[in-house]
Amino acid sequence: MKAHDGMYIGGEWRAALGSDRIEVLNPADERLLASVPSGTAEDVDAAVRAARAAFPAWAATPPAERAALIGALRDVLIARKGELAETITAELGSPLGFSEMVHVGAPVAVASSFAELGASYAFEERIGNSTVLLEPVGVVGAITPWNYPLHQIVAKVAPALAAGCTIVLKPAEDTPLTAQLFAEAVHEAGIPAGVFNLVTGTGLVAGQALAAHEGVDLVSFTGSTAVGKQIGATAGAAVKRVALELGGKSANVILPGADLAKAVAAGVGHVMNNAGQSCNALTRMLVHRDQYEEAVSLAAAAAAKYASGDPLDPGTRLGPVVSAKQRDRVRGFITKGVEEGARLVAGGPEAPHAQGYFIAPTVFADVTPEMTIAQEEIFGPVLSILPYADQDEALTIANGTDYGLGGAVWAADEETAVAFARLMDTGQVDINGGRFNPLAPFGGYKKSGVGRELGPHGLAEYLQTKSLQF
Repeated sequence: MKAHDGMYIGGEWRAALGSDRIEVLNPADERLLASVPSGTAEDVDAAVRAARAAFPAWAATPPAERAALIGALRDVLIARKGELAETITAELGSPLGFSEMVHVGAPVAVASSFAELGASYAFEERIGNSTVLLEPVGVVGAITPWNYPLHQIVAKVAPALAAGCTIVLKPAEDTPLTAQLFAEAVHEAGIPAGVFNLVTGTGLVAGQALAAHEGVDLVSFTGSTAVGKQIGATAGAAVKRVALELGGKSANVILPGADLAKAVAAGVGHVMNNAGQSCNALTRMLVHRDQYEEAVSLAAAAAAKYASGDPLDPGTRLGPVVSAKQRDRVRGFITKGVEEGARLVAGGPEAPHAQGYFIAPTVFADVTPEMTIAQEEIFGPVLSILPYADQDEALTIANGTDYGLGGAVWAADEETAVAFARLMDTGQVDINGGRFNPLAPFGGYKKSGVGRELGPHGLAEYLQTKSLQF
């Protein structure tokens, strides 16, 4: 596939300052797609300097003009939807239809939301004898993951642009080609040189250099809780702001009286989508003991419908996980679940295909709250089903992990579901299958992170407050 042999810095593609390379593999067939340069601390420094130089002019640009450029970027993404989807499918393994609908569709919606919000947001208000100004933080170091490679970029870059910040992006090493296409789109949209910069590289080198750089005012990171802790410590030592969107172990609570068949089918789909590589995947399904075995049977049957295979085949519903490392990690969790006494009712650790990083759609029953598969983020197509005796026990189980990112509640009526959701220690809860809202804040409680993305709350992360008294 097409790949740039350099970094996008200061509005142009520049040769990397080091010689190391990152190979990008197709996870469906393990073939080499391309290689990109692995950035050094010197590359990061050049990008931060470009962003620093561009900041005064961009911060002074009227919000309506910044918003118009975000709209232009959105239009380029729409025009290049096919190329973006094909690239995401190639380097991530997502079925092509899902890549088109979700991996490109969602970021287009998010970009649209910030194009509108940036033009209407109240960056100034009068409170008593004070005028309160909301000003851009400065240079943003954005570090994004591989599981939603375009969405996570847009969810950081679009609000940062709307706020008047400049950006240096370090994308995940597994999916750098999507990031390069995004940089092309930024250029084509006419966003001024230096406002957005891209450095490909590893987390240990480029990511660490970006988080620690004295010219970066805010680090926005999405990824594992373990790495988030390291970035938080680095940023804290420099007294710079962070926004951390981290791991999850979300509970899908099905209350008595809910449409069991619908709730189970939707819950299984939520886990299997994107091969389970979603931080808010509903990986713990909680069902009342009276309906438990029925729910287990429904879940096993639903999982069997997720045919795995070539992501370009329209009949494929489950692609591979992103890498051999991730495949082996997920297999290890499945094996651990069996060893700890969970009942395997679908899938298992055996490879469903001779080639590619595939995991069979897996469902565990008889899972207890203390089991590893009920506590740790697996990040694969693996569902755990846990029984509960009453709503108090269901709430205890739902809140009984270190995470609090997503969740869902199904009930016979909205009032009952909302009452339960209000008691859940988590940042976002879907009620009876509630749809994605690009304006709703997304982020976690507890070890699932700090800060919010999307909508006005997401824009606020990139602003700082000044008050003038007169």
